[in-house]
Parts: sequence; C-alpha cells; structure tokens
Amino acid sequence: MKKFVLVLFCSLLLTSSLSSAQAYDYPFSNPYVATVIGTPAQYGVPLPGKIKVKQLELRVFEDRKVPDVFWYQDKFRYSLAYQKEKAPLIFVIAGTGASYSTAKMQLLQKAFYQAGFHVISLSSPTHPNFIVTASTSGVPGNIVDDSRDLYHVMERAWEQVKHRIEVSEFYLTGYSLGGAQAAFIAQLDDQKGLFNFKKVLMINPPVSLYNAAGILDELLVKNVPGGMDGFDVFFKEIMGEFSEIYKVMGYLDLSDEFLYAVHKRRPQKDENLAALIGLVFRLSSTNMVFTSDVMSNSGLIVPKNRVLSSADSLTGYFKVTMRTSFIDYFDELFYPYFRSHQPDVTQQALIEQASLKSIEDYLKTAEKITLMTNEDDFILASGEIDFFRRVFRERAKIYPTGGHCGNMGYKDNIEYMIDFFGN
Repeated sequence: MKKFVLVLFCSLLLTSSLSSAQAYDYPFSNPYVATVIGTPAQYGVPLPGKIKVKQLELRVFEDRKVPDVFWYQDKFRYSLAYQKEKAPLIFVIAGTGASYSTAKMQLLQKAFYQAGFHVISLSSPTHPNFIVTASTSGVPGNIVDDSRDLYHVMERAWEQVKHRIEVSEFYLTGYSLGGAQAAFIAQLDDQKGLFNFKKVLMINPPVSLYNAAGILDELLVKNVPGGMDGFDVFFKEIMGEFSEIYKVMGYLDLSDEFLYAVHKRRPQKDENLAALIGLVFRLSSTNMVFTSDVMSNSGLIVPKNRVLSSADSLTGYFKVTMRTSFIDYFDELFYPYFRSHQPDVTQQALIEQASLKSIEDYLKTAEKITLMTNEDDFILASGEIDFFRRVFRERAKIYPTGGHCGNMGYKDNIEYMIDFFGN
C-alpha cells in the first residue's frame, strides 16, 4: 500500500523537503471566492478520467411505501469503486443535500481509488433519495439519528458488496455535514464493532449544525439586494446571467473549471458571492424540506393528509420552500416532530445534540479521528475554530485559507488525505 502511494505521488514527495518550508499556496485568499470556485484543475492532482465503478442500489426497508410523488426514489442509490486486488475500503459521506455522485464526491472517489482504495460513496441523509428510502424518521437534522441511519446503510451496502471485493481494513471520511456525521458513526461503530474503523478523517465539518445552517441562511438573506423582498428578482437575474454566459462560452457546467473561467471573465463582489453560496444552500435545503414534509405528513409545505401524485405540479410548493429557511424548518417541522415523540425535549436540547460538543470527551480521546479544516471557513461561528484546536490538538490540520471545502481538491490537501490513510 505504501509503495503504491509513493509511486503515485512521487512528484510531490520528491519536493517535500522544499514545500514544507513554503507557505500554503492555495490560489484564493477570499473564502467566498474559494468556496464558489473550488480548485481549478491546474492547482489539483491529475486524476483518472475513468475508474472501475459500479452504480448500485438496495432496498433499505423492505416494507417502506414510497409516496407516488417520489416514484423515482424506489431504492437507495450509492456507488462502489473497486480494486482487483485486496485493499482497504473507505466509506465517503457527502455534505448537506448532496448525492453520492456530485463533483466533490467524485473528486474524493477518484483520489482514493487512484491511491489504491476501494471506495463506497454515500449520499447525505439530507438528500431526497436518502430521506425517502433510508431515513427512519423522514425528518433529517438529528445528527445522532441520521448517523445511525447512515451506519445501517453502510451495513447493508457492505453485505451487498463483500462478495465482490477483498477488504483488508475499513476507513471512514466525509465532508461538511458528512464530516461531522463521520465522528458520530465512529463512536457508534466503537460500540457495535462491525467495521472497527482504523482511521477517520473529518473534512470541513461544522461544530454545530444549527449554527452553520443559520450562517448559510444569513448569507442569502443579508446579501440579496433589497432583502428577501427582492429575492424573486435576484433569482431571475442569477439564472439570466448563467444563460448569458452559456451563449458566449457555448457550454454550461457548474464545475470548478467553469466557475473559475466565469470569475476571470466577470469577477463578483463579495456580497454577490455570499448570496450565491446562500442560494445554493437554500436550493439544497428546499429539496430536503419538501421531501421531509411529504414523508412526515407535517403540513408545513403540503397541506396535511394531501396525497400528491406524480402528475401534480410542484411549482407552487417550490416557491414556498424557497422562502423557507433551515431555521424555519427546525422551528416548524423538525422540533414539533421530535417533541411529538419526546414530549419533554426542548429546542435547546436538540440544538446541543446536533453539535460535536455533545461528543467532546469522545473526540478528545479518539486517536484514530483527525480533522482537516480551514481557518477562514465561514460556517464556523465565533470561537468554534478554537474548539477544534483544543479538542483535536495535534490531530487538527487547519489550513489558513480555502473557505468551506474550496481547497478540498488542492494538491496539498489531496496529498494530506492520502498520506493520512496510507500510512
């Protein structure tokens, strides 16, 4: 394994004695620019175009009845990238609202595959396919419950693929919300002992899900010209701008390379970038809120007991959910749902449960868990970066720049991830 890694990254390791003395050279110092653009190809590590990967699906709950409006979400979907020979298996968990096949997930999949790992890629519990097919409650956001659901899915996926591949040991990682969930899953696995994860890497996790979601909501609310009263105009302008760029450039692909080209053509002001980040988060949370509302019959978006068919128009519901913040979801759907099952639970208790601080003692002593994050990650509230330093100490790799997951594909970051799992 080590020999394979050394061959793969020989160009980086040959200059390690020089690079260790150099400053971190990720190209964007503005956290909003970094988050929107990510890592253009010339700053990353060459990755294979095609790899051995299977698109798989499974039925998590045999008796789960899928609402007609979600007819296309009949099974849980995930992917397996596999080696011919015996190798470690790493589970990768997507960030908020993301599926197993998004650009960031494919980046991690290819990087780990190229380094000699089997890779199972899993959607976030906040993604509609997960909510419909694999969530116990249908109401994501309770990180303990969501992590338990993820663990159940991992167990089922392993049962499905274990006859296809030879595995030497198990690893675990995730980015953003998936990074935080990785810590809770590691703790759960310590109790159950199914995988006995050798190493766990948390990439840009929030300390508090509630704080991070509130920050991302505010990026939209505070930076839309005219406030949310001007949201419809802002949304149309954003869509119009992408249409204009498509006419000029001849293609529209929201990859890091495309956004980098757009930014070079037309640099954006900080407030516009912040609003765009907030808009992307709102779009992903919109899917989560609508799906959760239907699955739990909560009545927040769709009138209670109304049965939607595959032929019903969802445009009106989309407009409502686009004006529904994560905090609205927490106050009006999430909290009432859990209070109906736990009458004594308080909002503050649920907020505290969805925080890494709730497992602080475990994180302090779990030597197999390492953190990778950025000093300028804006999803962290005041003082939360210090929580990471205090809890993880020498197990915290904190880069000076990169925003939220913007530098995940940067050559130094990829090298660090591979070295962490490969040694």
